[in-house]
Amino acid sequence: MTATSSAWLLANGRELVLDRPRLMGILNATPDSFSDGGRYGTVEAAVHAALLMEEAGASMIDVGGESTRPGAEPVSPAEQIERTVPVIAGIRDRSSVPISIDTTRAEVASAALDAGADAINDVSGGLDDPDLLGLAAASRCGLVLMHRLQRPGVEQYSDAYEDEPVYRDVVVDVRDALLSLATRAEAVGVQRDCIMIDPGLGFGKTVEQNWLLIGRIRAFLATGYPVLGAASRKSFIGAVTGGDQPRDRVAASVAAACWMAAMGVQLIRVHDVRETASAMASVSKLKDSCMQLLEEEQVVATLAAFPSNI
Repeated sequence: MTATSSAWLLANGRELVLDRPRLMGILNATPDSFSDGGRYGTVEAAVHAALLMEEAGASMIDVGGESTRPGAEPVSPAEQIERTVPVIAGIRDRSSVPISIDTTRAEVASAALDAGADAINDVSGGLDDPDLLGLAAASRCGLVLMHRLQRPGVEQYSDAYEDEPVYRDVVVDVRDALLSLATRAEAVGVQRDCIMIDPGLGFGKTVEQNWLLIGRIRAFLATGYPVLGAASRKSFIGAVTGGDQPRDRVAASVAAACWMAAMGVQLIRVHDVRETASAMASVSKLKDSCMQLLEEEQVVATLAAFPSNI
């Protein structure tokens, strides 16, 4: 097991201290994202939403200009830049909160970094654009490498696969794939402390496979790289709770986020910042109380008395 860095290094001299679980607020400047597409019709509305997320407890804002939902069509770099750069610049004019650009294209990432972004969140793991890793190395920005099996245009929702994704062991296979992506990034000069890995919940995994990844999330923490967990409002959440619409999956998404935080996940990407921050504060207090029980050797009795059906 490799020791995880105490901070995620970002561009512009910033860093995200990993002394506790942090929240990444989702800000999609898109008309077609699965949950909040079209919600922010103007730059000012998007900037205002970002500032509200920061106030509610977000330690980072993730700005995207291309939907990655199953079936989504690609968006040109020029269109992504037009959608995201004014928003990033507007946030930066009014806040020092770290900002990531959610893109797989080096051209978009470069424009976003110039506008004040500090990290690149690449759902292709650096595979879509051969220039992106070199840009990340040169700019010394943060880099999220996510695992997926295929591009969004040919992807399906986790509960709608005709031919289910096949893994020998989904946790081991995804972990090993991420380690390979990280090694590839470091080979072109990306600093290890700039890299964060993301198991890619909802991307190329069935409902059951997604829940296994969450349940065994510590396998990714054991790599030594900080981990991003992103379950918010996704279809595998709805498959368990019966929430047909993304807006009906908030409570279950918060529960998944709290589980990941309790397991040690350092950064959690969410739509509902205020609700998640409030719940995580309660979980943190419960964790402190459990540590006191451990010290008093009462935890076994406490757990034994806990209802077995929840």
